[in-house]
Amino acid sequence: MDKKDIVYLVEDDVDLAEILTFNLENEGFEVKHFTNGNEFFKTMEQTLPNIVILDIMLPGYDGVRIAKILRQNVLYKDIPIIFLTAKSEEEDKIEGFNAGADDYITKPFSSKELIARIRAVLNRYKKINPANKLKLENLELDEDKMEVTLDGKPINLTKTEFRILKYLLENIDKIMTRDKIINMLWSYGTDINDRTVDVHIKHLRDKLGDFGRYIRTIRGVGYKFSLKDE
Repeated sequence: MDKKDIVYLVEDDVDLAEILTFNLENEGFEVKHFTNGNEFFKTMEQTLPNIVILDIMLPGYDGVRIAKILRQNVLYKDIPIIFLTAKSEEEDKIEGFNAGADDYITKPFSSKELIARIRAVLNRYKKINPANKLKLENLELDEDKMEVTLDGKPINLTKTEFRILKYLLENIDKIMTRDKIINMLWSYGTDINDRTVDVHIKHLRDKLGDFGRYIRTIRGVGYKFSLKDE
């Protein structure tokens, strides 16, 4: 069975959101609904969607601000965004596209139109961004092939090193304790302890060369991957 595409719907009109959720789920999508930006960003830290549907007029963070934040974040910047809004003036649409929208739908609209546009946007992205690939700067991970390239050149990693690197990249700028890394590796059946985590991190840094400096040590706690200067 094909994996369902995950849709994050940020819409403060609960009645409209219920209708859209029902129709999208009937078409095979997995939908998570949020009424404001705070709820949305908390969930983004845990699981990433395949596409975000944003109302513009929201309490707290408005949709334009949310889109700009997504486009400025290295982990979120490639997630497609569709605006769904009552703001139909030309300048509103221009502002939306300038904020990073891939499409802009004005209310009222039909569920069939929304679903067609979602599929069109997702199809474009899937052609550009093949599944199970993670790219950051000049580093690329291909999960299907268990391969890593840096500046287009292959990096020979063990399976454990690959999984640790992928885990850190998926949680960029977050501190991952040694216990979290150990539990993640246990899920793959890998027996490991604090000391061997440190050894694998050292090997990862060595193999990544200058890029390895972005794997930061948080003394007494664990590690995080960050491009930010510290």
